[in-house]
Amino acid sequence: MIPCLSLKATKNQEQRTEQLALRSSPQNWSVGMIATHIIAVRVGWFHMWMGAGDAELAALGEWDEEGQPVRSAAELVTGLEMTWQMIQDALAHWAHTDLAQTFQYPYPGGENRPRRSRQWIIWHVLEHDIHHGGELSSILGAHGLAAVDLE
Repeated sequence: MIPCLSLKATKNQEQRTEQLALRSSPQNWSVGMIATHIIAVRVGWFHMWMGAGDAELAALGEWDEEGQPVRSAAELVTGLEMTWQMIQDALAHWAHTDLAQTFQYPYPGGENRPRRSRQWIIWHVLEHDIHHGGELSSILGAHGLAAVDLE
């Protein structure tokens, strides 16, 4: 499953909000911020770099920027589901030969940054999800909650 989907089953809004605020230490990101970051990074690489998914996804790519509102559990679940569907659709559409295609940094001022292959981007997003999924599991486990379900 996608990180934080266990929050979907929690009926108590106050309990969901408390779980999203959990952290490994005061200086580290909360569960909610980590989930927000996973969503934004997926959109950044798959949508902004490679053009996958619909235009409505672009707004989710800004969720982890400074000044953005704190997202509810329902918003995070929707964002995780939407971005995972975007990835699934893209992977189903691309052929093996598409993996070598390269992309330029899509944001202003990045003209001198290295191009990245579709293969590199897919791997990078995968290892990013794995890293932060592990972080979520560690935080939840430290607070006596079930770890992220990876089935």
